[in-house]
Amino acid sequence: MRKTLVMAAFAVCWLASTATAQDVKFTPHHVSRIKSVTQVAISPDGEQIAYVLSVPRNLPKEKDGANWAELHVVDRKGGKRPFITGQTNVDSLSWSPDSKTICFLSKRDKDEHRSLYAISIRGGEARKVFSHGADLHSYSWSSDGKKLAFLAEEPPPKDRKTRQDQGFTQEVYEEDVHPIRAWTVEPESGESAKKLDLKGSASELHYRPKHDDFAVALAPTPLIDDHLMFRKVHIVTKGGGTPINLKNPGKMDQLAWSPDGKRLALITGQDKHDPSAGRLWVVEDPEQGWLDVAPQFKGHVDSIAWKDADHLLYQTSEGVFTNLYTAKLHKNDGKLSVGDVRNISGNVILGKISCDAAGKYVAAIGHLPQHPPEVYLIDLAEGSILRHTDHNPWLLKMALGKQEVIRHKAKDGLELEGILIRPLNEKKGERYPLVLNVHGGPESHVSNGWNTAYHTLGQVAAAKNIAFFLPNYRGSTGRGVEFSMLGQKAAAGKEFEDLIDAVDHLVGMGLVDSKKVGITGGSYGGYATAWGSTYYSDRFAAGVMFVGISNSLSKVGTTDIPQEMFLVHHRQWLWDDWDYFIKSSPIKYVEKAKTPLLIMHGKNDPRVHPSQSLELYRHLKVRNQAPVRLVLYPGEGHGNRRAASKIDYNLRLLQWMEHYLQGPGGEPPPYTIDPTPALSGTASLSWNRDVPQTASGSSDRWLGRGCPCCLEP
Repeated sequence: MRKTLVMAAFAVCWLASTATAQDVKFTPHHVSRIKSVTQVAISPDGEQIAYVLSVPRNLPKEKDGANWAELHVVDRKGGKRPFITGQTNVDSLSWSPDSKTICFLSKRDKDEHRSLYAISIRGGEARKVFSHGADLHSYSWSSDGKKLAFLAEEPPPKDRKTRQDQGFTQEVYEEDVHPIRAWTVEPESGESAKKLDLKGSASELHYRPKHDDFAVALAPTPLIDDHLMFRKVHIVTKGGGTPINLKNPGKMDQLAWSPDGKRLALITGQDKHDPSAGRLWVVEDPEQGWLDVAPQFKGHVDSIAWKDADHLLYQTSEGVFTNLYTAKLHKNDGKLSVGDVRNISGNVILGKISCDAAGKYVAAIGHLPQHPPEVYLIDLAEGSILRHTDHNPWLLKMALGKQEVIRHKAKDGLELEGILIRPLNEKKGERYPLVLNVHGGPESHVSNGWNTAYHTLGQVAAAKNIAFFLPNYRGSTGRGVEFSMLGQKAAAGKEFEDLIDAVDHLVGMGLVDSKKVGITGGSYGGYATAWGSTYYSDRFAAGVMFVGISNSLSKVGTTDIPQEMFLVHHRQWLWDDWDYFIKSSPIKYVEKAKTPLLIMHGKNDPRVHPSQSLELYRHLKVRNQAPVRLVLYPGEGHGNRRAASKIDYNLRLLQWMEHYLQGPGGEPPPYTIDPTPALSGTASLSWNRDVPQTASGSSDRWLGRGCPCCLEP
């Protein structure tokens, strides 16, 4: 009863806020202050949830950089305690078997590299457990807590820095990269770590419970293309010898051992052409191969956790919603099979689940249209889903545009859906400008949760009385493998026709002014923006392209993911069909371009080289048929990480759309951006960061490197 009442209390508070606080509207400056939960780990006894809170930097009081990552704990009754906060970066949380200690990776005090730390649940200072001559990437404890397996590069030669100081800083492209190795050590013994004799670059290392074996993912090289496309799961046995290759067929994601160590679960791609790791497989006997837990499932599995040795929990995306399932596994004629499957569903968009040792409670990250990602607790017996944290209480004062799921048909009859955020002050019978925000990938999707970020206007657009639509076009995930493969070998074909069909549907609803439609997106969404601003220029009054593709010919020759482009996008090489790559390039259609286009790109982007933006800018500038502007972000890659880059991007995106959809149009707005309101705060939102402290309340001054908080391609 208490849990139901607490959940209801959140709903009542939000309803009250939307009814009484309609005077505070979203701006880019509000977006720059949003905190969100990025990791959760429930204690084995189910009483505590440790989590990482991503906190934006407070400019100009703090040096520009990526978000801070703080450690917090909330108990099962909702009592919250900050453990390590302020200018800090915490990652990779885990608990000791007795639920008394939290382990994490960080770089603090005078550390030269990221090390393993532990802090008591009772508070006090964190203590260093283990450090290596290079950054630790991840770690895993043996069942008895005595042995540690970890991933790290080999320590660099002692003379490397000396040579660099002498000017020998040359880079040998794609060869001057260092593989990630697997190591083992007994931290309390004082002995040096031992490197495992494994070929390739390692990731996803997990000790096998009640054994000295472990599972590790190995790619041929540390290059991102090999990591995405060619990682294979291996079992490394206690006695040594050749690792057992389990031969997962496609992309891979999370690995998880059953509590008794007899079964290994994996989120994997169906085959090498599957765009996303979204199938759930389990192996018990490598000789019998993998068991597909849900072969007919028309969605994507996002995260997994074992309830007990025979019950596997898996969280899924299905369309614009998520679900949580429990699958019972058992032996049938000596072979592993799936029994009944139970479902816990709700409106909360869930992710990254973590289960306690008794299989009673699940911690998860969850969000709704009313708030960004927070900590949720799921009672598996009751089937309840309860929000446990609220790190943006000021949202209760904000006026939010109504968000809803829109379903429509493409011209060829395919059922499509997306998320619409309506203008804040919408009046019946009036038509409004529209910003069409196209997600990247295209192997990703938009859920019916929080959809406002530095690169996604969301509620900022609604506050300006602009309709905002996020389409899940063909090729998106969340609807099974077949749907996610519909855009392969057909770049800029029906997948982008779906975008036009979405606009026509919104116009047909009577909501949108067809002459005031803008298009934006990053990565593949930037590709769609370039296409909409050239090939479909007659349909769009404004475009904002972010880290996008303009020339398919040169893109495949300058990207760091050529194998993924071949296997899960184009399904052919450049020399197989030159004409296909030319016809799918927005630059081929620059003579049609009449759409004012703002182009923005990180100067260090390895995924979509900034030359893609330079090419399109130069051709449009020479033709001079419509306004065009190019903004480059030094030091940024495939999406912006630093606070100043994010607020700059959000301000420019809004300014461009306002100018051409609601304003005078014509010549571009001033190229300078005044970030002063973001730096000094706003009348509706003052900066409020917890005083840097540990759980004991003492000062904690350690600094670290921010985790990437960039655009998800």
